[in-house]
Amino acid sequence: MPKFMIAYHGGKEPTSQEEGMAQMEKWKAWVKGLGETIVNPGTPLSVSKIVTSRSVEDDNAPDAMKGFAVVQADSMAAAVDIAKSDPFLENGGTIRVSQMMEMNEQGSC
Repeated sequence: MPKFMIAYHGGKEPTSQEEGMAQMEKWKAWVKGLGETIVNPGTPLSVSKIVTSRSVEDDNAPDAMKGFAVVQADSMAAAVDIAKSDPFLENGGTIRVSQMMEMNEQGSC
């Protein structure tokens, strides 16, 4: 079954510990509801850099990637449906869904 990365961008930070705990409880319930569909329930990201052939810059953009999760789904449409149910969207962020390609040792898909 294909794997899809759900990448979290932007969103507002909780304004209090209580709000943060409430968001975490919603996320835990969402993950639990996904059952075996979930491959990686979530990896938060803190510091990001933008690297080009000429420079390295801090990624301070409001829509910077905040983390990611990995799910299994039959199709892109099914993965998008999973993403649409993610409570992260309630925080004003966006989600990008990408199908992951498996690479073998020779570098082929």
